[in-house]
Amino acid sequence: MDPKNPFFDNIEKKTNVKKEDIFAIANSVANADFKDPEVVRKLIARVAQVAGVSVPKEKEEAIVKAITNNNVPLNFSSLSKMFGQK
Repeated sequence: MDPKNPFFDNIEKKTNVKKEDIFAIANSVANADFKDPEVVRKLIARVAQVAGVSVPKEKEEAIVKAITNNNVPLNFSSLSKMFGQK
């Protein structure tokens, strides 16, 4: 990942999440065990904190279950539905 890539500047502008935070999270999960629910919960909490949003317990549980069961959709439409975006 190239921090000078304008793609990350665009993400930063649209989300108000610093690209340094994005890289820090990406580096912290590079070798993470996504079968471990506690690892996934910590990641969700960290991303939510950086993004300045709260994740309801029910949504957190659904995300943890999807990730630990390797049932995460790979297209944006399905991901948006999973996260409740329109």
